[in-house]
Amino acid sequence: MNLPYELFVGLRYTRAKRRNHFISFISLTSMVGIGLGVAALIIVLSVMNGFQEELRARILGVASHMQITGASNVLQDWPSVVKSVKDAPHVEAAAPYIMAQGMLSYGQSVQGALVRGILPADEDKVAELGANMRAGKLSDLRAGEFGIVLGAELAQSLGVILGDKVVLMAPQGQFTPTGVVPRIKQFTVVGLFQIGMYEYDAGLALIHMSDAAKLYRMDTDVSGVRLKLDDLFKAPEVSQQIANQLSSQGNFYVTDWTQQHANFFRAIQMEKRVMFIILALIVAVAAFNIVSTLVMAVTDKRADIAIMRTFGASPRSIMQIFIVQGALIGVIGTVIGSVLGAIIALNIETIVPFIERVIGIQFLAKDIYYISELPSHLLWSDVFVITGMSFILSLLATLYPSWRAAKINPAEALRYE
Repeated sequence: MNLPYELFVGLRYTRAKRRNHFISFISLTSMVGIGLGVAALIIVLSVMNGFQEELRARILGVASHMQITGASNVLQDWPSVVKSVKDAPHVEAAAPYIMAQGMLSYGQSVQGALVRGILPADEDKVAELGANMRAGKLSDLRAGEFGIVLGAELAQSLGVILGDKVVLMAPQGQFTPTGVVPRIKQFTVVGLFQIGMYEYDAGLALIHMSDAAKLYRMDTDVSGVRLKLDDLFKAPEVSQQIANQLSSQGNFYVTDWTQQHANFFRAIQMEKRVMFIILALIVAVAAFNIVSTLVMAVTDKRADIAIMRTFGASPRSIMQIFIVQGALIGVIGTVIGSVLGAIIALNIETIVPFIERVIGIQFLAKDIYYISELPSHLLWSDVFVITGMSFILSLLATLYPSWRAAKINPAEALRYE
């Protein structure tokens, strides 16, 4: 009884059995709609977060957090560059590489590819190619043996398996008495990798860096140095620091993964925002059903409002009573939706396979999609934003009906009572 009477009466109106059951039905519908909208928002955003993390992990499994290159794609004296950046903050590992284009042929099949010359031991420290080998090992690339590791899709296009010999043609030609001819070398397939990104699986070939230097006549030079950081989100900050550090040593280009794949991740972020807006409309529609509920509740309670006014209740108090009633519907719906959405988002990797077994349909078939399981990553910041938005919409929906209730004239309301 220590509660303000506006809150007490508002809660009493919410709990009381209504003479008009249609009002109760609309109240329940509004509550369920808000709950389903909030749950859908949380689940969809969690799944999109999961896909974003999965794709980022796969891309960075081949690409690097940062890379340092020289002018004309040639970096001289790379050991000194590695030595100068190895002790920079957040840098965990560094690996040199040679990147060039090439043409692979086997029998009647010909495919273009990006050829990356690597040091296998160093490459394992900056990328996850070794963990994604389908056949062979990255360490099977040895200097002078001219072995090659192909992406699974590239190997399938060429029709090669382990042990087959493919011909690699470098676009840089060499002059002969008969004219300019491309440099050609035969390589033995010693491994296959599959990252799950078609761009890499169908277009990347790995060879030992010394073999690449001979084929592309790089001598002791490399194309650049790849870096791995302990926190990938520090890449823009660290790249700026390293660029400032190397500026006194010559012309270097320092880029990070946020620049190299900016359009891709920007598109994902834009899609996430659009989905948030679309699904937020579900919550908005359900929240504004509260307007209908309260308008009918005000009509149903006209006599009660008039009596309270004659006992001294102010228009502001009447308005607060119906705000409490409408806000409670929004709060209950929001809480139910938040709990339901969080539970499903945290257990979606178990729930989806169960649904697939029940209905006999696989949503992400392994032979079509690289990601065969629905990933999910629940961010509590998303939950707080969604619940806050839902509560604000519910509160806004109560203002007009509550204002109408406050404007009721007691004499007119009691005239026919």
